[in-house]
Amino acid sequence: MTPRWYPTSVTRLVPLGSEPRPTRRLPRSEWAAGDVVVGIVTPDAPRPSLLESPSGRMVGVAPGDEVVGALGARAATLEAVGDWRDVRDDLRFDALTSAGVFGRCTSRSVTLQPLVPLVYAGHVLLEGEPVRLRDFVPPASHDAGPFELPTVLLIGTSMDAGKTVAARTIIRRLTRHGLRVAGAKLAGVGRLRDVLRMQDAGADVIFDFVDAGLPSTICPQPEFEAALRPLLARIGASGADVLVAEAGASPLEPYNGETVLRELRRSLRLVVLCASDPYAVVGVMQAFELRPDLVSGRATSTEAGIALVERLSGVPALNMLEPATEAPLDALLEERLGLTAPVA
Repeated sequence: MTPRWYPTSVTRLVPLGSEPRPTRRLPRSEWAAGDVVVGIVTPDAPRPSLLESPSGRMVGVAPGDEVVGALGARAATLEAVGDWRDVRDDLRFDALTSAGVFGRCTSRSVTLQPLVPLVYAGHVLLEGEPVRLRDFVPPASHDAGPFELPTVLLIGTSMDAGKTVAARTIIRRLTRHGLRVAGAKLAGVGRLRDVLRMQDAGADVIFDFVDAGLPSTICPQPEFEAALRPLLARIGASGADVLVAEAGASPLEPYNGETVLRELRRSLRLVVLCASDPYAVVGVMQAFELRPDLVSGRATSTEAGIALVERLSGVPALNMLEPATEAPLDALLEERLGLTAPVA
């Protein structure tokens, strides 16, 4: 029986098709982040084993199936840690994310469902050559200079702090003002569903770092800058009036969040810190020497949380899940972006 072939969403730039492609086994000394490889699901895979397809749909895979992903790294504080460089002689690795970022897991929260285990089958070949994500990134047409599209930036104190919820809320409010909105995730580890949720909220165009050829933004700073700047140029040329951007996890984690802040400094109009708890707000502000314009996220779930955030940090806080916050959020966006009242 022919194995089933499952490209994952991190490979969405690559024209893989629905039929298996030739592969070549390369020695680990020739592997690199962003390489597109096939892993065979091992017999000890959990049931169910779900992975994200290039369309963003979750699909089930089973032992013996061939899954196509990209070598990368993850350093999630609440879920899993792993790296392709930690793969051993047995050539086993894991799907570190449902999007198909592949590496050997070295640490995992006990509350997280087991990852999909795989064994290396080879590097995918197109026209006889190994494939890398960056091979399919459109070339930069010109040096666009500093990025100046007005930007609302969401950063966090950790993963799962509420950044995507806040981004969706802000996008909805900006579209009510008649603006064309670009949504982007500029740092983190590959997962398509985050930017698809921005699109569902009304973003006219969406981007993430996978569009720049990176499976995750755990990489040397010069490499990240070289990928980010052309991506920002594409966003700037998209016809959007405003960018709502998320930097994954927190700027203190190894995802180059600090680089995102630096590259966007000329365009920032509003910085929203999404916090897991009130004390984390103070921790990020002190450790990163950053004063956000607004705090949201899990720390603002109740009146008590909001009051404590504001008392500890001196920064206004809003629970964006509450309809009553629409008016103050609109007022803040109007002030920072020079907008008139939203359309009816």
